[in-house]
Amino acid sequence: MQITSLTGTVAIVTGASSGIGEATARRLAEHGATVAVVARRKDRLDELVASIEAAGGSALAIAVDITDRAQAQAAVQTVVASFGRLDILVNKAGLMLLGDIVGADIEEWDRMIAVNQQGLLHMTHSALPHLLAAAKDDVRGVADIVDISSIAGRQASANFGVYNMTKFGVNGFTEALRQEVTKQQVRVGVLEPGAVMTELVSHNSQRVRDGLEATDDIPVRLQPEDIADSIAYMVTRPSHSSIAELWAMPTSQV
Repeated sequence: MQITSLTGTVAIVTGASSGIGEATARRLAEHGATVAVVARRKDRLDELVASIEAAGGSALAIAVDITDRAQAQAAVQTVVASFGRLDILVNKAGLMLLGDIVGADIEEWDRMIAVNQQGLLHMTHSALPHLLAAAKDDVRGVADIVDISSIAGRQASANFGVYNMTKFGVNGFTEALRQEVTKQQVRVGVLEPGAVMTELVSHNSQRVRDGLEATDDIPVRLQPEDIADSIAYMVTRPSHSSIAELWAMPTSQV
């Protein structure tokens, strides 16, 4: 099957300071894209950019908090001012804080909603005009948005309540947007990973981590590079082919 090169394109990857976001930035650069890596931890972003450039790629670090609408808008404007275009947006930034709904820390709910939903909305709204413009030119004749959801966007589980809500919302928003812009050659797809070896769980309390460990029956989890490969697959399809949804699971996960 034909795989289109990303040479000449510009991509933004949020949540790029670790895990899936970092691996995705590396993979898109390997395919020829210039990659703007967006997150709050500038030291990690600088290290990632240096590594991508040492491997022959091109990258730009932008340290911002995408839950702040003005910062998200400025990040997109910086990318377009620097490179003249935007072809791909990967909304990876995410937070998973688990626990009982009864007696929950409401501030944790607010933080998840801010990152998982509002940050995604800010970046998408700011990027769309530039993606629509890129889809009309002859570099690829298509542009891409990939939103990273979760198996938690497909099935609800006890102790995952608000995280479930944010990811179900991502799924719904992604499909609605796909229907709006797909005829303008902007492909919009959602990727739903199962268990992946990242630092996502580490943001939780020790009690929650212990509980997850006690019930964990997945001997081999996915690696961030596995999800990066899936994202690269989505954005390197020929312009007539759109992957609207991709569910990526460890073989051993039910």
